[in-house]
Amino acid sequence: MKSSPLILLSSIIFAAIIGCQHTPTTDRNQGVSAQLQQKALSSPLAYDIVESLTVEVGPRLPGSAQDLIAVQWAEEKLSNLGFDKVYKEPVQVPVWLRGEAKAAVVSPYPQPIVITALGGSVGTPEQGISAPIIRFATLAELKQATPDDVAGKIVFIDHITPRFKTGKGYGITVGGRSKGAVAAAEKGAIAIVIRSIGTDHDRMAHTGMMRYQDGIPKIPAAAMSNPDADLLTLMLKRNPDVVLNLNMSPQNKGYATSYNVIGEVTGSSKPDEIVLIGAHLDSWDEGTGAIDDGAGVAIVTAAGHLISQLPQKPARTIRVVLYAAEEVGLVGGKTYAKAHQAELSNHYIAAESDFGAGPIYQIDFKVADDAFKDIQTLTASMAANGVAAGTNTASGGPDVSMLPSYGVPVASLRQDGTDYFDYHHTPNDTLDKIDPKALAQNVAAYAQFAYLMAQSNIELRPLPKPETD
Repeated sequence: MKSSPLILLSSIIFAAIIGCQHTPTTDRNQGVSAQLQQKALSSPLAYDIVESLTVEVGPRLPGSAQDLIAVQWAEEKLSNLGFDKVYKEPVQVPVWLRGEAKAAVVSPYPQPIVITALGGSVGTPEQGISAPIIRFATLAELKQATPDDVAGKIVFIDHITPRFKTGKGYGITVGGRSKGAVAAAEKGAIAIVIRSIGTDHDRMAHTGMMRYQDGIPKIPAAAMSNPDADLLTLMLKRNPDVVLNLNMSPQNKGYATSYNVIGEVTGSSKPDEIVLIGAHLDSWDEGTGAIDDGAGVAIVTAAGHLISQLPQKPARTIRVVLYAAEEVGLVGGKTYAKAHQAELSNHYIAAESDFGAGPIYQIDFKVADDAFKDIQTLTASMAANGVAAGTNTASGGPDVSMLPSYGVPVASLRQDGTDYFDYHHTPNDTLDKIDPKALAQNVAAYAQFAYLMAQSNIELRPLPKPETD
């Protein structure tokens, strides 16, 4: 049988590691790491998991009926995969119903516009609203405008999201989505529409969470497709007096109970110490939640399962956490941190998969400065899977991003997100966007990471002091 280049490279690097290490335990750990990589790369389990989630559950907006079906699905999946302990913990989540959202240019060039309501938005009056639009290139430009310019109008933020492998373009433009309604309402606007926070050119809009502020009027907030944002901009170049009609019927319905779903592989000698690998179970309601974050659910679940099948369990407990309600404000992550505050000192390290299924190319950490070189040496075998050593500046992922403030070390397994924001928060977030080979590479990386962390003898605390702005 002909060996693949990836397996040959794995063997070469593994041999090099064995050649320069002299501790039998370390050699054994690296050998198991290499075995986990090869098993993951040849296993269809992760793809089977995300297929099951998207087909049998589908979209799972926090607080919806589908959300609770997803919780039941997750409990059954973790149990059937042989995790030693499976349980759920309650999370109070906001309930928001999307309703319908329609828009059209009334004059001077009547045309329909493709929009979607932003998460948490209020609706328009039943008859809708019509008003002139005023365009701003960025949120910062809106904040500099005078109330006289904005009052009584519909604000249009036209900030284009640039494409990066790291996905950092999202951070550049997402403020318009999350904070735009408050900034617009402060200046007297009656609604806001934004160019979708996405890198695609499809005529579909990207949803996502927005925020209101106490004491500031709540105005309807929507995103439009990128081609429609281009269209509006071209209209405004021809005539500054463009009138837009909005008709939206979302509703905020209070709170409901959802759950963080947790599966554990009990540690053999340090069962009270925890290596946490997580993803979020909820999704927006317009696609099937395949890349955001069905892929992450599949990656960490499959990685935990592979470790559970080893002849000898690792020293520390591997805890797989499938978080509730990430999309509406990291609710499950915050609830977990609060509920487990007394045992966070026993969390050795944490990481979350929530950036689709692009190949992992680098691993970053946030650990004690004195431990950083040692932890890079320990994880050097991951290079055979295409994962290079990175920096000591990780955030860990959205739902674990608050853990470093409690002293918990974290890691970020960096995925190639070049096309992630083509599909993010759209009806196009579906199973066909996932490459099974790339998904398996992710599983291999998480399995290696979790196992090596569970076996590590390196002291990762205290964390570096946070940088001040």
